[in-house]
Amino acid sequence: MYLWFKLLHVFFIISWFAGLFYLPRIYVNLAQVEAGNRGEYLRLLGMAERLFKFMTPLGIGAVLTGFVIPFVTGWWGMGWVHTKVTLGVVLLGYHFYCYRLLLDFQDNRNRYSHKWFRVFNEIPVVIMVAALYLVVFKPF
Repeated sequence: MYLWFKLLHVFFIISWFAGLFYLPRIYVNLAQVEAGNRGEYLRLLGMAERLFKFMTPLGIGAVLTGFVIPFVTGWWGMGWVHTKVTLGVVLLGYHFYCYRLLLDFQDNRNRYSHKWFRVFNEIPVVIMVAALYLVVFKPF
């Protein structure tokens, strides 16, 4: 049973991270659209809205399978699992903050520059590296 949950978890994680990496890139482009170019703004906004709707169920699947695996394997008592789950919760917070940013773009209330979004885009990379380290090395 563990291998099925692991397969699903890896699938959901890869798919969710694709969205987490790409959505802020769309935000970079949205932040760079000139004020008079409404068509370009709406096209990018539509892309962002559709991507968010697509990646949300993938994130839910990643989190659910990520919570199930430690119970199936008996790993729940291990410290690295608690840290990895915490990283998953932080990623959920990042996901929901991406939604908040999307709402701001929808209401023309974006207050960040394209440079800010470029830095913001790196947060899931750091979290992914930390989670991979925990899974591979199981340090504690």
